[in-house]
Amino acid sequence: MDPRYTLKKNSDFRRLYSKGKSAVTSYLVVYCRRNGQTANRVGFTVSAKLGNAVTRNRIRRQLREIYRLNSGHLKSGFDLIIVARSRCVNGEYRKMESAFVTACDKLGLYPSEKRE
Repeated sequence: MDPRYTLKKNSDFRRLYSKGKSAVTSYLVVYCRRNGQTANRVGFTVSAKLGNAVTRNRIRRQLREIYRLNSGHLKSGFDLIIVARSRCVNGEYRKMESAFVTACDKLGLYPSEKRE
């Protein structure tokens, strides 16, 4: 993932948490807000409560792949934060992907024309 399109700064995360819209599913929470740019930027949060470093990194890799595969269908010009919830630890990849699509749909991140 290109570093230009990732959120790393604490201030960016705080801004999205406080002023962004959110959608909650059983596997994850997605926060979004317009960023005034032409591309989306994304950040990932996996709490230490979910497990050791190996577990957290596996979840983070899965979330990155889910975003990568679905980012082409999303509207552009948004900052996104994807927060893993406890069900991600033992959750199936397909259910996590479905939860991401559902959350993005709730936030209106898909174009109004029918998506595939």
